[in-house]
Amino acid sequence: MLDLGTSFLASAARDPDALAVVDGEVRLTYAAWLEKIGSVVAGLDALGLRPGDHLLTLLQNRWEAATLHWACQLAGLIITPLNWRATAEDVDYCLADAEARALAYEDASAEAVGQAARTAGLPRIRLGAPGAGETGFAAMLETRSGEIRPRADAESWSLMLYTSGTTSRPKGVPRRHRAERAAALAHVAQNVYRRGERTLGVMPLYHTMGVRSLLAMSLIGGAFVCLPRFDVPGALAAIERERITNLYLVPTLYHDLVHHERFAATDTGSVRKLGFAGAPMTDALLQKLASAFRPNLFVNHYGSSEVYTCTINQDAAAKPGCAGKAGLNQMIRVVRLGAASADELAATNEEGEIAALLAGDEAFEGYWRRPDADAKALRGGWYFTGDTGYFDADGELFVTGRVDDMIITGGENVSPVEIESCLSLHPAVSEVAVVGLPDERWGKIVTAFITPSGPVDAAELDRFCRGSGLANFKRPRRFVFVAEIPKSPVGKLLRRKLVAGEYQPSRQEQQA
Repeated sequence: MLDLGTSFLASAARDPDALAVVDGEVRLTYAAWLEKIGSVVAGLDALGLRPGDHLLTLLQNRWEAATLHWACQLAGLIITPLNWRATAEDVDYCLADAEARALAYEDASAEAVGQAARTAGLPRIRLGAPGAGETGFAAMLETRSGEIRPRADAESWSLMLYTSGTTSRPKGVPRRHRAERAAALAHVAQNVYRRGERTLGVMPLYHTMGVRSLLAMSLIGGAFVCLPRFDVPGALAAIERERITNLYLVPTLYHDLVHHERFAATDTGSVRKLGFAGAPMTDALLQKLASAFRPNLFVNHYGSSEVYTCTINQDAAAKPGCAGKAGLNQMIRVVRLGAASADELAATNEEGEIAALLAGDEAFEGYWRRPDADAKALRGGWYFTGDTGYFDADGELFVTGRVDDMIITGGENVSPVEIESCLSLHPAVSEVAVVGLPDERWGKIVTAFITPSGPVDAAELDRFCRGSGLANFKRPRRFVFVAEIPKSPVGKLLRRKLVAGEYQPSRQEQQA
């Protein structure tokens, strides 16, 4: 397996004149981009960084962030990207945990960097006007580089992503060059990407989906069209202007695209392939996307930062909710809830925890200096994902949620996803999230939080659930109308905030 630095050199040799990266007025071919990447490698050398060092970044999806990613692959550095919205506390923790030797940031993350104690004395790369003692990224581009020779091999560490850390401190997920390239190759194959594809680079480069889009485009001479932060008008304009051919997004971003007032007037005909990951997609949104785009391929990709691809369904709209079968580089099992071993298999249609084989080419090998996390998630050569799901009679996987999201009500296990898909089909429901709230009698009661798109009340939604065939014990016993569903920066539902009461009631709820 090639290391990623050599892989990029091969891409530039194969397609030197192909468009590689776009960011506003910046448009670079592979040959031109490689020259700038080489200058950044020389600039990193000048900072005293050596192979195996961590470079922490807090950057939006700018071409500079993508350039630093590739420069680290060639220089043998471990790029360690954080959410650019991270707090000073987050920055300090991750700098210490990774023992980072340098930091790259921009205006949007400047306040947190300035307040973080551990940034003092570290070499700092600044996009924009550098401060005292800082290195400007623009100056690095002027650094003269000689012949570019990769300093990593396939077994070297490529990057370290941090998990979201919603219930504990973030966990580092280190990944080797070979695992990263295997994941990118599988992404190309499983999404049937052709030479010269163009993708919208909006999923952040601190997230596995964003990294995969970047690497996959390099393998096929494709273009990575940067969108520094997601906004619907900007995304629609980029799709039309750059003739984007494929989208790979979380469901929330798709929802916002197709429900925006400008969508109907935007030429999206160039988009022939849709892919989603990060969360299940409701039946209503699947139908809406299939009708709006009429894609040649509609992929439900189920995976994680730890094991990029778990399963793939290449016809998502045909079997709503189905995550398909194991990807090219993986084996998957569903084990009984609470199982100590991956050999304790759940029966067909029995909900359990999803486990992935650690020997898979795309898999990580364990968390960064977290033996406690390894002990919880890694057992007998299998990665226990913390996700719940089941295999149907066709041997296809349905992902139903998180083990921690399971609602136990009156002794019955209830997963939120089925209820959310049911309610999403009601014409007055814009978005929905289902959680369990404490109840003295039932333990937890199934509660649906609704962002309405029109007049509707709890009685009407209850009648809708009754008429849908949803099992009686799964029906929500309470409906709460909210102004918006809380989400993470990458569009995942934050159910814990709903449970904690951290939401704004809708006008409808306030007037009731």
